[in-house]
Amino acid sequence: MIDDRVSLPGQPSGQSLPSAQTVPFNLPHMVGSELAYVLEAYRAGALAGDGSFTRRSQILLERLLGAARALLTHSCTAALELAALALRIEPGDEIVMPSYTFASTANAFALRGAVPVFVDIRPDTLNIDESLIENALTSRTRAIVPVHYAGIACEMDDIAAIAGQHRLAVVEDAAQGMLASYRGRALGTIGDLGCLSFHETKNIISGEGGALLVNRPELVERCEIHREKGTDRSRFFRGEVDKYTWCDLGSSYLPGEIVAAFLLAQLEHAQRITDDRLASWNTYHDGLAHLEARGVLRRPTVPNHVTHNGHMFHVRLGSLTERDALISYLKRHGVGSVFHYVPLHSSPAGLRFGRTPEPMHETDRAASTLIRLPLWVGIGHDAHRAIDVVTSFFTM
Repeated sequence: MIDDRVSLPGQPSGQSLPSAQTVPFNLPHMVGSELAYVLEAYRAGALAGDGSFTRRSQILLERLLGAARALLTHSCTAALELAALALRIEPGDEIVMPSYTFASTANAFALRGAVPVFVDIRPDTLNIDESLIENALTSRTRAIVPVHYAGIACEMDDIAAIAGQHRLAVVEDAAQGMLASYRGRALGTIGDLGCLSFHETKNIISGEGGALLVNRPELVERCEIHREKGTDRSRFFRGEVDKYTWCDLGSSYLPGEIVAAFLLAQLEHAQRITDDRLASWNTYHDGLAHLEARGVLRRPTVPNHVTHNGHMFHVRLGSLTERDALISYLKRHGVGSVFHYVPLHSSPAGLRFGRTPEPMHETDRAASTLIRLPLWVGIGHDAHRAIDVVTSFFTM
């Protein structure tokens, strides 16, 4: 069991595990050394970005994932914005992506003046339907942005083939994909660029936080400049130039050392954390199999050639009415649950900034029928309690 109640000597205890009467949807966790590392960063007297903990986290990320270069950011949103800058996205460019994703996926490119072009998702994995991508391409298309929903990989071989044929970049939104893989390759390391999240709702956490994985060597220096407010400060610290200066567009995308210190502790136990979540995911999958056999809900689909990370357990019901009724029922019985994305293609900003060339039947269906069940490190028996409540809903 990973310790959820770590505290400094002489300080009040940290978070408590949920009571037997309440199962929260999410509960942030500690592995044991986060607060010690934060204190170490403080005592070092250097809390700004790109210090020792940032460098150690980046090196460990590269080793864990087999990434060519990892750059910590203050969020996955920042990593996506860096990707758009690195690819020189300009007004009028088009970016193909799913609508069933978080706003940041589209915002990063819309901020550069590009048009998000929304493509429907597969009915099984809820990832972008690779068979629909080519129909969405135009002479203005610059990149494909697959989103690995629930840490389950998109069909990256097909997407890479399309991108290669049409000379497009691939930016993986792997916000939910830490330590998941596609045919043995870590998510985020397959496209030209990959974006990770360490938000408190993800598997590996630092409160807020993210990383850009740079898989094309010729993009590394450009990404460093954009990340450091448009300056060549990274080259200066490596001794490659005697002063640093403004070279290009950029912003302050670095996390502080306290965030990086917390993250390093998590990364050092990344596999343990993943194994814990996978065990709980399997508890749900086995415990709800009888309801899928009855045809009252649908469990997640994981293709044989991908390895997921237990990030999320969702079920899909038959209708919006039934979905909302189950969420209310779970709440009355002390179990937290949520639906997920409001599709971008039908949102106010999506209608304003995006383009939707084809109907979005699967996206709309998922948005109106999907429920996410509680899943966090150390959930243990509370996953069984959530299963019991879901089961009782269908036996009323």
